[in-house]
Amino acid sequence: MVKQINRKAARAKRQLRVRSKISGTAACPRLNVFRSAKHIYAQIIDDEAGVTLCSASSLEKGFDVNGGNKEGAFKVGEAIASKAAEKGIKDVVFDRAGYLYHGRVAELAEGARKGGLNF
Repeated sequence: MVKQINRKAARAKRQLRVRSKISGTAACPRLNVFRSAKHIYAQIIDDEAGVTLCSASSLEKGFDVNGGNKEGAFKVGEAIASKAAEKGIKDVVFDRAGYLYHGRVAELAEGARKGGLNF
């Protein structure tokens, strides 16, 4: 009998492995990514204080691009970079949250870099 792979459990295991190695501080917060089938979300988090400093997603008002494709992910990356610049954040640690650095996750990172974030 063939075992069924539990994809959510495998991602959670990868996420914990990545999260054990990186942590956001006040000087260099963590840029976290979550992607669903239709949307993509990004947050900049200070783990020491346990506070979300800013966030952006494809669900926000005025967002006219589909969040389920690479173009939308790039726009969310630019949006999170502009919100971070308003708060004076330039350097972040990228947390891919168990996702492969490919497709929409990579495009979000490129959009954030183009917007002025360093990681």
